[in-house]
Amino acid sequence: MKLAPRIIQSMEILQLSMMALQERIEAELQSNPVLELRDPGVDQEDPTPRDDEEDLRGERQMVVDGEKGSEDFRRLDEYVDEYGPESSDIAAPPRARPAETGERDRKLDAMANTPAPEKSLNEYLLQQWAFVELPEDIKAAGRLIINFIEDDGYLRTDLEEMPKHTNEPVTLAVLRTAMKAVQMLDPPGIAARDLKECLLLQLEAESAAGRDMSLEKELVHRFLRDIEMNRLPQIAKRTGKSMEQIKAAIENLSRLNPRPGAIVGQRTVPGVMPEVTVEVAPGGELKVSMSDGNQPMLYISKAYRKLAKDRNADTQTRQFVQKNIRSAQWLIGAIEQRRATVRRVVEEVFAVQRAFLEKGQEALKPLPMAVVANKVGVHVATVSRAVAGKYVQTPRGIYPLRMFFSGGTTTADGQHVAWDAVRVRLREIIDAEDKAHPLNDDELAAELKKHGLDIARRTVAKYRGLLDIHPARKRRKY
Repeated sequence: MKLAPRIIQSMEILQLSMMALQERIEAELQSNPVLELRDPGVDQEDPTPRDDEEDLRGERQMVVDGEKGSEDFRRLDEYVDEYGPESSDIAAPPRARPAETGERDRKLDAMANTPAPEKSLNEYLLQQWAFVELPEDIKAAGRLIINFIEDDGYLRTDLEEMPKHTNEPVTLAVLRTAMKAVQMLDPPGIAARDLKECLLLQLEAESAAGRDMSLEKELVHRFLRDIEMNRLPQIAKRTGKSMEQIKAAIENLSRLNPRPGAIVGQRTVPGVMPEVTVEVAPGGELKVSMSDGNQPMLYISKAYRKLAKDRNADTQTRQFVQKNIRSAQWLIGAIEQRRATVRRVVEEVFAVQRAFLEKGQEALKPLPMAVVANKVGVHVATVSRAVAGKYVQTPRGIYPLRMFFSGGTTTADGQHVAWDAVRVRLREIIDAEDKAHPLNDDELAAELKKHGLDIARRTVAKYRGLLDIHPARKRRKY
C-alpha cells in the first residue's frame, strides 16, 4: 500500500510526452529546493559555481558549527519559513527575492519573453466597429451581435434571442440594421448564418472590388447541392453556360473561405519533439538512440546531501531536506526508468518494422502491443503508456510511435500486411485512376485484390472515408 502512490506516479511519468515531461520537471525544480539542473559536461558532484554568492544558499558548502545565530542556521530558517513544516506533499516553491539578491527574477523574464496572446475574433471585430460612424443605438446593437459571433465567423444565434441577453433596450429592427453593417467588416463573410450567406458575402466583396461574379452568385444561389454532388453537366445545361465557364466559376468559389473567422487569431500548432531516433548504420545494423539533448539533466545538490547527514543540524530542517531528497531521487529514478522503457519498446518495435525504414508505410506489418509487451517483459498497459504522445525520428521522417502498432491482414502469398499499408495502397490506386472514369468501391476492391489484398467493399469504403477521399461520383473530372 505504501508503494502504490509511487507506482501510480511512475506510470504518470512514463505516459508524459517530452514537452509535458519538461513542464513537470520545471514544476519540480520550482517546488523542490534540493533538485538542480546540470549543464551538459558539468560534473554533478561539483556544479559550476555562480557569481552571485548571496543566492547560493543551497549550493555552496554549509558549515554548521553549532552556534544558533550562525549564518548557515539563518539560511536554513529561511528555507523552513519559505517552505513550511514537513507534510505529505512537497512544500511550496520558494519566493524569489530579486531585491535582496540582485538576481533577475526568472519568472518575470519568462513573462517578458512570452509572446502576447493573439487577438480573438471578437476583439478584432470590436476594434473595427469602434471606428464605424453610426447612431449610438445601432452601435450598441452591433456590439451585441459581435459578441455572439463564434470563432469560425458564423452567427448561429437568432436575432430574436439577443435582446434577452442584454439590459439595454434594443429592437429587432435595430439589430437587423446593425447586422448589415457588421457583415461589412473584415474578414469578408463574417456574421453569416449559413454557408450560402457566407459565400455570397465574400462574392459581394469581390464584386465591390470590380470583378464580375454574377455566375458565381448564381451557382451559390441555385446549385450548391449540385456542385457538392459534382453534377456539372446538369448545371451547364440549366444555366446555358459552357462546361469551361462552369468549371472556372467553381474554381473561383473554391478560393473562398467557408470559415472566415478562422483566419483571425489562429492558434499555432505546437512543435513535435521526437523522443527517439532510429537509424540504419552503414553495416546494416539498427541504431536506436534517445534524444537526450531535449531532456533536462537533474541532480541533487551536494550541499543538501551533506546537510541531510549532518547530525548537528536542526532536526526539523534535516527532516525537511531528507523528505525533499527522497522526492528528488524518486523523480530522477522515474525519469531514468521511463527512458529505459521507451528505448526497449522502440527496439522491439523496429525489430519487427525494420522494412518500414527502407520502403515506407506500405511495408508496415501487423504488430499488437501484447507482442511487444511479452518481449519487453512488461504489462501491455505499460507499453500503451510508453508510446502515448511519443514520436520517433526515422530516415523517412518523424512519426507517432503508436502508428507502428496495428492489426492487419494476410496477402494472397501469405505475407502479413498492416492496415496502414492497405490504406497507403488504396490511396496509390485512387491517385493513379482515370479521373474521367473514377473507380467505385467495388472496382477499388478488385484492384486491391490484384495486389494480393482481398478486402471487402465495405472495408474499402471505410478506409476511403478515413483517408477523406470522396466517392467516385464526386471524384469525377469533366
